[in-house]
Amino acid sequence: MRLDKFLKLSRLIKRRPLAKQVAEQGRIKVNGTVAKPSTNVAVGDEVEITFGHTIVTVEVKELKNHVPKDEATTLYEVLREEKVNVNE
Repeated sequence: MRLDKFLKLSRLIKRRPLAKQVAEQGRIKVNGTVAKPSTNVAVGDEVEITFGHTIVTVEVKELKNHVPKDEATTLYEVLREEKVNVNE
């Protein structure tokens, strides 16, 4: 499944065009490598997303083409959530 589609379905990022934009800015890594919106993600992959001053790392647990809103969090598990120091 494409990275931008996974981010939208999991609701880590609300809209697919926004997910695409964030990936194009180099703020998303899959398994430690900067990822493009079209990067394929698979179960077990680690996705690291930089949101402002926060870095969230999740593990892909499941892939589905349609997910009800209340089940979106079953697609991933949050591994780490780190605050980035702006004075670095």
